[in-house]
Amino acid sequence: MHRDYDFVIIGSGFGGSVSALRLVEKGYRVVVVEQGRRWSADNLPKTTWSLSRWLWRPALGLNGFFSMQFFRHVVVLHGNAVGGGSITYGNTLLVPPATVWSQGSWAGLNDWQAVMPGHFETAKRMLGVTTNQLLGPADLRLREMAAAVGVEKSFYPTEVGVFFGKPGVTYPDPYFGGAGPARTACDGCGGCMVGCGKNAKNTLDKNYLYLAEQQGAALFAETRVADVRPLNDKADGADGYRVELLVVSGPERGQRRRISCRGVVFAASSLGTQDLLFRLRDKGSLPNISDALGKYVRTNAESLIGVRFPGSGPDLSRGVAIGSGIHIDTHTHIETVRYPEGSDAMGMLTTVMTLGRPGWTRIVTWAATLLKLLVTRPVTTLRALSPRGWARESMIFLCMQTLDGHLTMKLKRRWFWPFSKQLTTHGARIPTFIPSANDFTIKAARATGGVPLTSMTEILLNIPMTAHCMGGAGIGRTPAEGVCDGRNRVFGYRNMYICDGSMLGANLGVNPSLTITALTEHAMSHVPPRA
Repeated sequence: MHRDYDFVIIGSGFGGSVSALRLVEKGYRVVVVEQGRRWSADNLPKTTWSLSRWLWRPALGLNGFFSMQFFRHVVVLHGNAVGGGSITYGNTLLVPPATVWSQGSWAGLNDWQAVMPGHFETAKRMLGVTTNQLLGPADLRLREMAAAVGVEKSFYPTEVGVFFGKPGVTYPDPYFGGAGPARTACDGCGGCMVGCGKNAKNTLDKNYLYLAEQQGAALFAETRVADVRPLNDKADGADGYRVELLVVSGPERGQRRRISCRGVVFAASSLGTQDLLFRLRDKGSLPNISDALGKYVRTNAESLIGVRFPGSGPDLSRGVAIGSGIHIDTHTHIETVRYPEGSDAMGMLTTVMTLGRPGWTRIVTWAATLLKLLVTRPVTTLRALSPRGWARESMIFLCMQTLDGHLTMKLKRRWFWPFSKQLTTHGARIPTFIPSANDFTIKAARATGGVPLTSMTEILLNIPMTAHCMGGAGIGRTPAEGVCDGRNRVFGYRNMYICDGSMLGANLGVNPSLTITALTEHAMSHVPPRA
């Protein structure tokens, strides 16, 4: 039977790019479909104030690569681009603690602790993982803070996907024996999360995806998948699939195209894959998708807080995006994060930290705290609340825990927007803040002369932020426990896989990019070569 492609891969992030390379290496005809744009040093935004090139909200004419999705329980930060979240993520590539493999829906499905180390090593090699060599002023201050609260021994420089050498000097491909692009050594500008314009960040368009395209993989950018359904009325997709594409931006916006394929890889991020699978199941295109879809969505038990030093002498924006971290207790891990100087837009979402119980009483406590600061330290407080200089003067803390907690997602009409169905969150509220992390931040700020900060959504709406939405189409033993099996194969369908953050079956407690990469390597290793 003639088909246009062997595999259609939906999404070009860590799972999609790995799948593209490994499948094309096995002789398959592959196309990657990505709704985001292709970025280069020439068209990246200079700062986060370039909203049309930084934020992703196409309906408003914002065609950048950074997105914020607001739910009842959480605000999710994520990326949309050729190369997926790698264009805007903080480069940090960490192996999770071994205990995660004995937790959650994937526990007992494999001898994960024996199987996964080899795949993690492959992922590290491909992504150019190395220990951060440019500790910036914020990293040195984090070590000072750790000493002030008695956890200095836990301080470590992060493992990152960055090319180091003589800053600013361009080298021939240092990773793939000349098969990859030339690279320029990092100069510590801090611009990683606004898109690296220095050619130093190991984004997927410089490794997995780059090599896949060099070996013949096709890529349709600014295009999304509108439908996937089995060919020839074979309910399990045994004859392949028909995929309908929709161009979402550019001169061909609104045009549709249909292609046929043998198999499909869903790699559109946790939110993107859940949303698409819900829609395909509801309209009858893929009715066999498990009822476990949308269950056990996790956020790494995460909190985004920080400290600001109004009038800071050292430029705290210098370094790599996430340059160091500490462990403040057995379950809680903090990384210091930065944006480049001038990228102050996120400062609009921060305010002074306060303690108190979640709910309306905390708003009163916050207002009282703010009033007290305005009376006792008026100049410092006003400068701390101003977005101007925020990146240069602030240390952002990404706080994560291995403690488990989860939400449920459904596709429903929201009361304030009844015109279409959207992903919605349900279940008990996840913790709005991490008390031990807030306590550390307040003590650290006091010891170093800073003003502790938190997010406006945490204070006013009792909603935390996370950059790591995971699960929702997880690996499980049966369709009752997950959407895909231990080799990422979707229950009920042939040659269909899930390879993104939605597959994760437990709370990792660390940045998930490396784990997604390694698990996709594992899944693709079981796909036989093309006959």
